[in-house]
Amino acid sequence: MILDFLFAFGLLLTPASQLRLAGLPVGPGELCLFIWVILVLGREAARLRLLLTPALSRLLVFWSLFVLAQSLGTLMAKLIGDEHDSEWFMHDVMAYPLLAAISCLSVVGPHPRARLRRITWLLCGLGTPVIVAQLADAWGLYDLPSVDPMWWDQFRGWSSNPHQLAVLCMVLGILSLHLAETSTTLGSRIGALACAIIPVYTGRITGSDSFTLILVLAGPIFLAFKCRIWLFSRARQISFRSAFAWVIVLALPGLVISIAPLAYSIAVEASDLAKSMARENPEQTREKTELRFELWSQAVRRGVQSGMLGLGPGPHLEIPSSIVSARNLDTIHPQFVEHPKPSFVPNFEAHNTMLDLFTQGGLLVVLSFVWLVVMAFKSAYATGQAGLPTLLCGLCIYAIATFLLRHPIFWFAIAVCLTAEPMPAGQLRSIARGNALRCHARLANAWGRSLTRPRPAYGASQLGSRSS
Repeated sequence: MILDFLFAFGLLLTPASQLRLAGLPVGPGELCLFIWVILVLGREAARLRLLLTPALSRLLVFWSLFVLAQSLGTLMAKLIGDEHDSEWFMHDVMAYPLLAAISCLSVVGPHPRARLRRITWLLCGLGTPVIVAQLADAWGLYDLPSVDPMWWDQFRGWSSNPHQLAVLCMVLGILSLHLAETSTTLGSRIGALACAIIPVYTGRITGSDSFTLILVLAGPIFLAFKCRIWLFSRARQISFRSAFAWVIVLALPGLVISIAPLAYSIAVEASDLAKSMARENPEQTREKTELRFELWSQAVRRGVQSGMLGLGPGPHLEIPSSIVSARNLDTIHPQFVEHPKPSFVPNFEAHNTMLDLFTQGGLLVVLSFVWLVVMAFKSAYATGQAGLPTLLCGLCIYAIATFLLRHPIFWFAIAVCLTAEPMPAGQLRSIARGNALRCHARLANAWGRSLTRPRPAYGASQLGSRSS
């Protein structure tokens, strides 16, 4: 249990990069995870037996291909004479082994699924007080001298930028929904849903555009997976949920036809809602879009120039001139932020998971990453639950604007999905049969009681009806 607490605290505090020691890429979160890795390695070494589960096998295959691709990329960079920032190169070289150890060791040992579920409860339960502590710092209830919880008008808590905190809040919110979906008692479901309130609120005030998009899409995605599961339930006796899902599907064409005249009004209201949720004006949105496309086109060009083998760890893009100009014009900057500084060598990232992987490890690491995510989605979808597939969809949305590979919470989500197991078909049939038998027994008992109950005489019945 101590290892589980250590792991959960490490995952929660890793995004708190403002708590790191000055000049070092190490903070309380990284220390917790490093200690956890050492202890788990010692525990597995004492057992002298490593069970190669499907989840562990897939992670080992991915990280083996990842190391191969990064090595080939580094050799290609040396071959073509490409220079890189040694500081950020070593940053990735130190980060990737820790991430590989976290992802692989989280699925080793007996019963990894039950252990990860226990850690998920700890993560969601401890996440609320950890985030509340960051909100209290922003509200001025106490003051940490080395922390500035605001990023201009966006809340970032103890993180360097709001997006780090938003990713954590998104994962905590959807994991809480997953726990509520898979819980068997009403109290545990209410407790799981309560754990999602603070992360969702905090993610909203971070001002992250990706979080806002996920907040809008998570509900429909969850309901779509849920209806898909109910429609094709393997139980012989059709349940109320399956019947309800079929009613929705059959009524959908008529519903669409009936609301077609209101389509324009609905579109206008949706546009107004989107504008109210947006934190930027159209001009800022246009500038940000142009900047992203500039970075993405540069990343594609750099990846192709390397022969699609990549250029090794670290960032490989030049800082756009618009960012340099904006930094020179702004006289007030958020404190405790570590930005790549203008240099003679490329030291900026595309802020897109696929493109950053493409510039580092080429096509090989991109294909291996897609394969791993597909395997995780396949395992999550096979469980017959909607929470984990929704979580992976949210992570894929975030991957468009964030390099997720360096977030330990991402690898925890992948481990949870890879170890997810569907309920055996025999168990599903036995549950459905048991429910049907219990229903028939209740009906038989009710029918028997109605037959044995003394019935009033005809005249008395008529008299009673008249007197009433």
